[in-house]
Amino acid sequence: MPRVVFLLIPLVHLLDVAGPAQVFSTAVDLGHAYDIVYVSADKDVATVQGLPLRAQEEWPDLDAGDLVIVPGWRGPTRMADAETFHRLREHHATGGTVAGVCAGADALGKAGLLDGRRCTTHHTIQDELARLYPKAHVVRDVLYVADERVVTSAGVASGIDVALHLLSTRHGPHTAGQVARAMVVHAHRAGAARQISMMFRHRSHVDETVHRVQDLIDTRFAERLPLSLLAAATGCSERTVTRLFRDATGLTPLAYQSALRLERAEHLIGQGATTEVAAREVGYEDARMLRRLRARTSAQAAV
Repeated sequence: MPRVVFLLIPLVHLLDVAGPAQVFSTAVDLGHAYDIVYVSADKDVATVQGLPLRAQEEWPDLDAGDLVIVPGWRGPTRMADAETFHRLREHHATGGTVAGVCAGADALGKAGLLDGRRCTTHHTIQDELARLYPKAHVVRDVLYVADERVVTSAGVASGIDVALHLLSTRHGPHTAGQVARAMVVHAHRAGAARQISMMFRHRSHVDETVHRVQDLIDTRFAERLPLSLLAAATGCSERTVTRLFRDATGLTPLAYQSALRLERAEHLIGQGATTEVAAREVGYEDARMLRRLRARTSAQAAV
C-alpha cells in the first residue's frame, strides 16, 4: 500500500495539511489504497491556528511509490534537521515524489531539490525563495509547478490542487474528478492554466437528469454511447435528453463525450503515450479522429 507521508514543521498551517490529507482520504473512500502518515521531530506539533496535531517521530520505510508532502508553516520557526533533509533527498533519488505546499518549498530548497528545477510558492514569498535558492527557477503567480517529481504550490488551498494533480498523474483525471466532486471543489487540469476539469466545467446547473447523463458519460466516455442508451438510462426521449443537456451545459452529449476523450488523451500524451496509443485508450479505432479534435481545439484556442 503506497504511503502519503506529511512532514509537519512547528507552526504548520492546518489547511496546508488538511486539504491534501482530505484528498487522499477521499481517494481511500473511493477504493484507492493509501496509508496516510504524519511525521515530525516532536510528537506534538503546534499549528498557526491553535489546534495541536499529533505526529509520529519515526519515519516509515519509504519506496518509490510513496509520496512525501511538506505543508507550509509560519516562520521564523525551528526547521527540520539535516537528517530530515537527507531523507527528502534520498526519497527523491530513489524515484519518489516530494511536494511542498506554500513555505514547504523552503524545506525542499534546503534539501537541494530545487536546484535547476522550476518551482513556485505563495506570491508573498516568491522573491525570498528566489533569493535563498538562486539555482532554482521560480515561476511566479501560478497555482503549482511539477518538475521531475518535485512539486511546489502557491499555498493554502492550492495544496488541494497539488494533491488532485498527484492523483490524476497516478490514476487519471477521472479519479481526480471523482475526488474533487466528493469534496465539492474544482479540479484543475494544470497548475499554470488554472483551468477547471471538463468533468466540472459544466456541472454548475441543477438539472438532475443531466447530472445522471453526465455521470454515465464520465464513467464510460471511452465506450460508444448512443443517444438511445442515454435516453433509456434517464427514462426520457432522445429529443428531451438532447434538449435538456444542451440547455444545462451548452453542449450535446456527444460533444461532451468528445471533450472528455480529448482531455484524457492529452493527459496520456503528456505522460509519454503516442497519439495512436492515446486514441485507442479513449475509444477511437485509430488516431485520425483524435488528431482532428486536437487540431480543431488548438485552432479555437488561438482565435
